[in-house]
Amino acid sequence: MTKASSSNATSAIAVIGGGKMGSALVKGIIRAGVAAAKQIWVAEPADALRNALAKETGVNVTADNVAAAKNACVVILAVKPDVVPAALAQIKPVFTKNHLLLSIAAGITLAKLETALPAGARVIRVMPNTPSLVGAGAAGFALGSAATAADAMLAQRILGAVGLAFQLPERLLDAVTGLSGSGPAYIYMVIESLSDGGVAMGLPRDVATRLAAQTVLGAAKMVLDTGLHPGVLKDQVTSPGGTTIEGIHALETGSLRATFMRAVKAATEKSKLLGAK
Repeated sequence: MTKASSSNATSAIAVIGGGKMGSALVKGIIRAGVAAAKQIWVAEPADALRNALAKETGVNVTADNVAAAKNACVVILAVKPDVVPAALAQIKPVFTKNHLLLSIAAGITLAKLETALPAGARVIRVMPNTPSLVGAGAAGFALGSAATAADAMLAQRILGAVGLAFQLPERLLDAVTGLSGSGPAYIYMVIESLSDGGVAMGLPRDVATRLAAQTVLGAAKMVLDTGLHPGVLKDQVTSPGGTTIEGIHALETGSLRATFMRAVKAATEKSKLLGAK
């Protein structure tokens, strides 16, 4: 375990939790040049995770949340929601006005985070998603009552290292959860279904799955890169009397768009219920 020191305290980042999301953020931060490996402290209780991350990235590691927080001005809370109270209680005595907390713990509100820290704590709540693991994340974040415009810019840089991020009012983070937080699962089902269709038409499974995944990737990139409305891009593929319009008709018969809208609504409402507990 690397021993803690006070060097680079003004620019260092502490990540509490070295699991998948924490590790993804660490790698993205280094890759994007937001901070160097030597400026990052990761607190992780599991020896195997901690040592593997240190070996792969060169970051400082410790099993002690307090040691990590003391050596940084930005603390990224990347633990399971049920671990949050204990983690915040541990770092509260060393959390100062110079610290900024970014929490990616699902369902933990800004009010709960601020209450668990000293008065005036600067806090940002983040709703990321799992494609952050491959640098293609989509996140929303909301500022706490004491967070500043500079804090928002820093959060944008950190989250932008692993994908897209948008500052929003906290009340909209449940909608972010329902759309981009849960959304990857919806799209995996789309890919699986397209692959099944290909197999039904005679394609080998491995070919069908890769074609389906690449099609989703390419379509998403067209939306992002061109800035055109998805409906416009759809129309560009849809020739009069052609194959695409036949497929679209079949999807509309199955209420595809209404089904996706209901999925986002259902997941959003569930997020609200979980956050209220």
